[in-house]
Amino acid sequence: MARNVDKGPVYLRAIRHIGDHVTRALERVDPQAVRRAVALLNGAPSIFVYGAGRSGIIARAFAMRLVQLGLRAYVIGETVTPIVRRGDAVFIVSNQGESYSSLQTANIVRREGAELIVLTAAPSSKLAHAASVLLALDLQDGRIHRAYAPLGTVFEAATLRLTDGLVAELLQARGESEESMRRRHAIMV
Repeated sequence: MARNVDKGPVYLRAIRHIGDHVTRALERVDPQAVRRAVALLNGAPSIFVYGAGRSGIIARAFAMRLVQLGLRAYVIGETVTPIVRRGDAVFIVSNQGESYSSLQTANIVRREGAELIVLTAAPSSKLAHAASVLLALDLQDGRIHRAYAPLGTVFEAATLRLTDGLVAELLQARGESEESMRRRHAIMV
């Protein structure tokens, strides 16, 4: 179902282009890796998420959903985040898998004996090699039109959709519902 992304206003062309690339990348994610990630997340005493920049924003959104599912989840770098311990799961989002902060976080995770789930578009990166479970996005960057999707836009959009898919898997695995999640939804004033 190829759409002609060359028609219409720029914003529509960009939306189509991003959507097409994201969908193709998500269809290539290893289902076994998704199952392993869900099992680790569901069984961990605590879950920690990390990402820098826009990847960090998406990681925070994922942590919010994990809490709403009834899991104990934290964002690495917050002042109230406890120490990572053996048996915990750490979920790192990093497009290139080479940022210093992500690699340092992975080193701490390994030293403490926690499980590391890495979501990246760079399956041969240092960060990917440190993963207990690797969720690799094959973005085929050479075909991404940078005027429609600059910097890491396609990775970030795919990451949001993939983490929402993980939430759906966890929702089912835990016997939760939107209603039970809503009861845990933070009250914002």
